[in-house]
Amino acid sequence: MKAPKIVKKAQAGFTLIELMIVVAIIGILAAVAIPAYQNYVAKSKFTAALAEVSAGKTAFDVKLNDGATIAAPADIGLPASTAPTTNCKFGAGSDNIVCKIQGGPATVKDKNIKLTRGTDGAWTCSTSVTADDAAKVIPTGACPTSAATITDPT
Repeated sequence: MKAPKIVKKAQAGFTLIELMIVVAIIGILAAVAIPAYQNYVAKSKFTAALAEVSAGKTAFDVKLNDGATIAAPADIGLPASTAPTTNCKFGAGSDNIVCKIQGGPATVKDKNIKLTRGTDGAWTCSTSVTADDAAKVIPTGACPTSAATITDPT
């Protein structure tokens, strides 16, 4: 009887050093990508909140033209401050609409966007996003920063 032949196969696979190099490359890419992604998310959150609060401008103007006074966000069709949306907790006064940004990265979370109507009917925007973060998260020309002049919605 013949003895069975034993065939030796060479082991196939990656060496430890090859795996370590791949892990290092992924780590470097993640270190660069995560901060850029956070800025992207913050910018989109700010833009969404600005769009929501801007929606109240037309109703605000109509109410003022009709001689009504605005004391709450519900007066201009925005959700009450007790029922915030995913982007904003609204506040409104006799000449302004305020949005406190809900959630998102720390650069925009709990920051305010305030739209103020001037006596000439023109709207101006200000925000409590810090000047350092503004360049990263606020679209160019959308809203200047002035943290000291904005109070939270009630």
